[in-house]
Amino acid sequence: MLRAAPWKNAGGVTREIAAYPVGASLETFVWRASVADIERAGPFSRFPGIDRTLVLLAGAGMHLTQARGRTHALLQPLAIARFDGDSALDAQLVDGATRDFNLMFRRDRAKATLEIWEGADARTRNLDGDAALVFCARGALDVRLSAMPASDPTHAMQATQVTQVTQVTLAWMDTLVLDAPRDLACEMTGEGAAIAVLIRYT
Repeated sequence: MLRAAPWKNAGGVTREIAAYPVGASLETFVWRASVADIERAGPFSRFPGIDRTLVLLAGAGMHLTQARGRTHALLQPLAIARFDGDSALDAQLVDGATRDFNLMFRRDRAKATLEIWEGADARTRNLDGDAALVFCARGALDVRLSAMPASDPTHAMQATQVTQVTQVTLAWMDTLVLDAPRDLACEMTGEGAAIAVLIRYT
């Protein structure tokens, strides 16, 4: 179970999923993934040098307004907002509290991509990076990991390093965290949806 840490301004709580380095503080992380319950309207904390991605998980949604007037509207589950942590943002809740997935990474140390994967798609995707996360955002999902077929001789050594198939079932709010996945085939099935994050260090 993820441990809830209340915000200093009492506007919500955050549950850390994973971070690098392990145990890093808000001042020292390279990347950090968490789930936040936002309970009241108010300003977001600034994180200079950090790029952020927010995904609405539950609740009626919110509007994030930047100082220069741009507004990010998260009004339905799995809606995504991308913004830099240097900006001053104000959150206005549509109708009560929300729960959100929050990805942060230090832009001079890493690059990250975030996608929504639907289990009903039943597609095989390639995971190749320095770290990866598959977070079950809705329902339940069966995840199957195996080595990708080697497309050229230079990948043959990496492909043979994964000699068995790994299968896991993710319930709501479960996360599969992968350290340095190399040419892994990720097949996902089920009625749920996942937030997939791939991270590369720079």
